[in-house]
Amino acid sequence: LWGPEDQTRPLSLNQECLLHLLSYLDKDSCRSFSLTCHRLREVYLDPRLWSLLLFHSPSELRRENYVLGSSLRYLAVTWHSSRVKVCNIEDWMKNQFQKDLCSKHESLVSSFLERVCTMCPNLLSLTLSGCGHISDQEVICVLQSCSRLRSLHLENCVRVTDLTLQALVLHGAGLHQVTVDFCRNITRAGLQMIRERRPDIRLTAERSAGMIPDSKPDKRKQLPLGRRLMQKFS
Repeated sequence: LWGPEDQTRPLSLNQECLLHLLSYLDKDSCRSFSLTCHRLREVYLDPRLWSLLLFHSPSELRRENYVLGSSLRYLAVTWHSSRVKVCNIEDWMKNQFQKDLCSKHESLVSSFLERVCTMCPNLLSLTLSGCGHISDQEVICVLQSCSRLRSLHLENCVRVTDLTLQALVLHGAGLHQVTVDFCRNITRAGLQMIRERRPDIRLTAERSAGMIPDSKPDKRKQLPLGRRLMQKFS
């Protein structure tokens, strides 16, 4: 056992050893540990500590318990919650309560991915699951900014469309594996295009092309019956 005079012995370790020790901690524990002294704070802020980031809900993106930098290689935001079902409802079908619920978090993942595009050019793997508010624009930005990306996994991302698949051909030169599971606005034509133009990509798409895609309501059908009749006979 260490005596009182040995309590600062870990701080005498070099930077690489301390980085290795902190790498075994989760994000919250790592941040708490870093607040104990300046030496550990320096290690906490070292980008080399943050090659892997796993988030289990968009709300975790608000916390100041991680560091984005060029050392990030593997990133995953996976949200498995009843709220995901609300996010997946088409915007024009949501009631006011559902809209208010989504407004509290709908921009979190998008804003976070913007920072990733700017700060993490060496990203190799991106997983987004249950992120119902991200669109083609955010995914395409990652493809354009992170040219070393090798793996892209999208699951239950309902606003992702064939535009993302087209971007894979234009900007995903380094991609080896692409997954688009349960993305209802992905079509069979889009998947076939990838298979023809990028046969080197290992592509999986469970249920995506077989789901009912979004469709905006016909404004004429929304008119009151009397007005529809007037238009019909005018």
